[in-house]
Amino acid sequence: MGLIPLLNQKIEQLKHDIKSLNKHIEELIQSHEKFRQKKECLETVPGIANKTVASLLCYLPELGSLNRKQIASLADLAPYACKSGQLRGKAIIKGGRSSVRKALYMPILVCISFNPLIHHFYERLRKQGKAAKVALTACMRKLLTILNAMLKTLQPWNPKLLDI
Repeated sequence: MGLIPLLNQKIEQLKHDIKSLNKHIEELIQSHEKFRQKKECLETVPGIANKTVASLLCYLPELGSLNRKQIASLADLAPYACKSGQLRGKAIIKGGRSSVRKALYMPILVCISFNPLIHHFYERLRKQGKAAKVALTACMRKLLTILNAMLKTLQPWNPKLLDI
């Protein structure tokens, strides 16, 4: 057997394994009442889908039980000022679970395109002169705090209740 058919066979096996794992993750979420309720609530947000929900439930089980500052810090989205004595630098994000920040990156790009509230927040930050990455990070933090508040009460997405 040549190299190309062998690689194609391996790729097909990996695709099958990914489908199997995704199905297993979905079954696990559906089998636990608390996870199922959280999933149903999170999926009402425009821009949030199955993979993001699974990542948030896995990497951030505290979502819905902490305040906004704690959840942002835990998710590696809280800015910390760099200062020591007379030195004053830009604020940076550090010290949390970077896997949550990475899991929110693609969904925030979708939210900026299809979620009017997040889109307006992003545009306002850009007009204020914020760099694109800084505005994206601020939008991720805003989205995370909204999700946290939603899960505290298990209320679905309602843009009328939000003031961004």
